[in-house]
Amino acid sequence: MATPRTAVYKLFVGNIPWTVSSRELRNYFSEFGRVFSVNVVFDKNTGLSQGYGFVSLSKEALDNVSSKPQHLLEGYNLSVEKPSQN
Repeated sequence: MATPRTAVYKLFVGNIPWTVSSRELRNYFSEFGRVFSVNVVFDKNTGLSQGYGFVSLSKEALDNVSSKPQHLLEGYNLSVEKPSQN
């Protein structure tokens, strides 16, 4: 018997502090529910963060993230954009 497929929603997250790695971003969004993957984009030449990334999460986590009007991480107001469903 096949197991039901879990919907995964991918958020674009901007204005990420340059000191934040995928691990810190995962820890932040894990407070809202299940996180499947996190990717902070880094410059290949400098190794510094580009200031944006992507978070894939469950519907429950998405609803919890959406219910919070502002997301602060290390003093920065994150820009969280509507997800696309994969």
